[in-house]
Amino acid sequence: MNYFVIGDVHGCYHTFSQLIAREWDKENEVLVQVGDLIDRGNHAPEVVAIARQMNADWPEQAIFLKGNHELEMEEHVFHGPNPNWLRQGGAETLAQYEQADRDFESDMEWLRSRPLFFETDGLFVSHAGISLRAENPLIERDMYGILWNRSPLKNIGKLQIIGHTPRKEPLYEEQSQAWNIDTGAVYNGYLTGVKVKPNGEIIKFVNEKTDPRDI
Repeated sequence: MNYFVIGDVHGCYHTFSQLIAREWDKENEVLVQVGDLIDRGNHAPEVVAIARQMNADWPEQAIFLKGNHELEMEEHVFHGPNPNWLRQGGAETLAQYEQADRDFESDMEWLRSRPLFFETDGLFVSHAGISLRAENPLIERDMYGILWNRSPLKNIGKLQIIGHTPRKEPLYEEQSQAWNIDTGAVYNGYLTGVKVKPNGEIIKFVNEKTDPRDI
């Protein structure tokens, strides 16, 4: 099986569903999404709904990772108000859930249980990557950890694919063998996906221009 890795969605339901419908080869690809399904865009509940349905229908082939926005939402819900999350799109997400026919608590439990990374012999996918400066990159609240890092990445001997920091186009860092594929779908950019062989060899990049209904 090859891998189809998709960048930050941020509530862009129409853009996300169009990219999946056009590009995901379910017979031959494992889909891995880098986290940050929610916040900022207009359709966070709908994005979570389609992600959960895909994960239920194809549990071994539709994998959704945790991003820092999922963690911030979790902290708001389970540990008291999180003003930073509310400022970063959380208030809009809560308002969308008030209007949606969705079980917010069930969705929150699913989001908080998302894995931090996906790994094969040739590929490592996470939200923000393995930093040179992280003593333990799997600590969720560490600013150099796998959910938050914006510093240079470590070369771990395999291809890293991350999101988290929006770019105008996918950006490759040769020293760390890392691609950032967050192309700012929610900022009127486009949603990027990359198809990868099991050994980490890139097959091709694909993208979907942001649907105006999403922003």
